[in-house]
Amino acid sequence: MAVNLVNVENVSKVYGTRALLDGVSLGVSEGDRIGVVGRNGDGKTTLIRMLAKLEDADTGRVTHSGGLRTGVLTQHDSLDPAATVRHEVIGDMADHEWAGNAKVRDVLTGLFGGLDLPGFPKGLDTVIGPLSGGERRRIALAKLLIEEQDLIVLDEPTNHLDVEGIAWLAKHLQNRRSALVCVTHDRWFLDQVCTRMWDVQRGDVYEYEGGYSDYVFARAERERIAATEEAKRQNLIRKELAWLRRGAPARTSKPRFRVEAANELIADVPPPRDSSELMKFASSRLGRTVFDLEDVTVQAGPKVLLKHVTWQLGPGDRIGLVGVNGAGKTSLLRAMAAAARTEGEEQPAGGRVTVGRTVKLAYLSQEVAELDPTLRVLEAVQQVRERVDLGKGREMTAGQLCETFGFNKEKQWTPVGDLSGGERRRLQLLRLLMDEPNVLFLDEPTNDLDIETLTQLEDVLDGWPGSMIVISHDRFFVERTTDRVFALLGDGTLRMLPRGIDEYLERRRRMEEAVAAQAAAAAPKPATTERSAADQRAAKKELQKIERQLDKISEKESRLHAQIAENATDFGKVADLDAQLRDLTGEREELELRWLELAEDA
Repeated sequence: MAVNLVNVENVSKVYGTRALLDGVSLGVSEGDRIGVVGRNGDGKTTLIRMLAKLEDADTGRVTHSGGLRTGVLTQHDSLDPAATVRHEVIGDMADHEWAGNAKVRDVLTGLFGGLDLPGFPKGLDTVIGPLSGGERRRIALAKLLIEEQDLIVLDEPTNHLDVEGIAWLAKHLQNRRSALVCVTHDRWFLDQVCTRMWDVQRGDVYEYEGGYSDYVFARAERERIAATEEAKRQNLIRKELAWLRRGAPARTSKPRFRVEAANELIADVPPPRDSSELMKFASSRLGRTVFDLEDVTVQAGPKVLLKHVTWQLGPGDRIGLVGVNGAGKTSLLRAMAAAARTEGEEQPAGGRVTVGRTVKLAYLSQEVAELDPTLRVLEAVQQVRERVDLGKGREMTAGQLCETFGFNKEKQWTPVGDLSGGERRRLQLLRLLMDEPNVLFLDEPTNDLDIETLTQLEDVLDGWPGSMIVISHDRFFVERTTDRVFALLGDGTLRMLPRGIDEYLERRRRMEEAVAAQAAAAAPKPATTERSAADQRAAKKELQKIERQLDKISEKESRLHAQIAENATDFGKVADLDAQLRDLTGEREELELRWLELAEDA
C-alpha cells in the first residue's frame, strides 16, 4: 500500500472578499503524479504553495509525513545573483564527481544542451545576476532535479523550455521515483507525465483519474450528467473531446473514461475545422499570393540564420513552425512582417519576400504591447472596432468577444493597469482579432494563458478564415490549430515535416548522434586501429561521392517542398509529392549512416 506523503484537511483560503479555496481536502501518496489545472486566478498556485507549506491556510491544516524531502519550483526563483551557475547547481561536488554522475550529466544536457552549458558566456562559471528570467528558471529547475526528493512540486515548469526541452523533462519525470504535483497549461506534457488530475474551480477541487485526455472525457461526462454548466462551455468541452477521440493520436495507454458515454457525447460533433471550406473562403479574401519567399537569407546581426530559403505561405495555410532556440523562427516572421509593413520595400539580407496586395497582417510578438493603463478592458477593445466578422456568418461585438476570452461583464470594466500578465496577453490577442486580419503570425501565443482560455482561443481560430503561422513550444496547441509543421533545424534550412513534431524530435536526436559520432571519429585512435593508407584513400573517395549525393537529395527535397506549397489545395497531388519526399528522406538517412561509418576509416 502506498505511503501517504501529504494530507490537506478542510483547507480554506480567502483573498479580499473572494474565497479561492473553500473546505478542500486532498492527499498525495507515494508514486502519485498529479496535474493541476484551472483558470488563472482560481487558486492553482495558492493550492500547491499551501501543499508545500510555503503559504499558510486560513482554516484547516496541511500535514507532511515525517522527514519528507520536498523540492519546489516556484514562479520566482531564490537564486543568489552573486553566485555562479556551478555554485547553485553543482554545489561543492568536485568536477570528477559530478561528471561521473549520470543524473547530473542527464540534467545538464537535457536543460542546457551540453555539460559545458553552450548558451552561457562562461559555462558553469557564469554569474547568475545578469541572466534572463528564462535562464534563471532553467538553473532553478536543474538545481531541483539534481537533488533527491520524495515529492516534487512544480509551478509552470515548461515555461522558457523549447519542444525538445519539454520532451526531455517529461521523460526525466517519468523515470523518477518521486511523487509529483505539477501546475501547467501544457496539455501534451500533462498527458505524458500525470496519472491523476486536480481541477480547481470556484473554491472546489475536482479529482480525476488519468492524464489530461482522460480528464477531458470525464469532465465532459460529469457536466452532461450534472447539467449545471452553461451551454457554451459544454460545447467547447465537447469539441475538444471530439478532437481527442478523432483528430489526435492516442495519448494515454490506460484510459479510464467510459468509451460508450464518450462516443455518445461526440456523436453529432463535426471535425474541429472544415479545412476545404476555410481554404475556399481564405482564397476569396487573399487571392493567390500571400507570402512568397525566393532565395531568402535571414540574419541576426552578423549571424546567418537561414540561407537561400524558397517557400510559400498560401491562402488558408495553417503552419506550425518549430526549431531550436536561436535557429531563426522569430527572425523569419519579423522579416516577413517587415516586408508586409513596408509593402515590399524592406527586404531581408538576401533574396526577396513578395507580399500579396490584399494581405492584412496581425503579428502577436512575444512582447506584450503597452496600452494606456487607465483604459478599461472593453474600451481598449472598442478602440480597434465595435464588431468583428469571424467568418462563416459569425459576427461578435467587442463585449461578446471579451466574454469568449474570459473577461466577464465585471472584468470588462477593469483598468488595463490592474491586469495580470496572462490577462494582458489575452487582451493583446483580442485586439488583434478585432482588427479583422486575414494573416496571423502568432509567436508563443500560449504564454501565460490557462487551459480554458487556450481551448476558447482554439475554438475562435477553428472558424477563422485566413493564413496563419504559429511558433509555440506548446505541442498540443500546434497540433490542434495547424495543418502542417515546418522546422528550422539550425542548419540554415526550412523543412516540411510530414509526421510533425514527432519527426522533428527524431531528426534532432539523429543530428546530435551524428555530431557525437563525428567527435568520436575525430578523437585520436590507438595504433592498433589505424587504417592503411589505401583504406583511407578509398574511404575519402566514397565520402566525397556520398556528399555529392546528399547535396542532390537536398536540392530535390527543396523542389518537392516548393511543389507541395504550390499544390496545397490538390490533396491527391500533395499525397504523391509527400510519398516522394518520404522516399528521399529514407535514402538520405541511409547515406548519412554510411557517411558516419566511413568517417572513422577516413
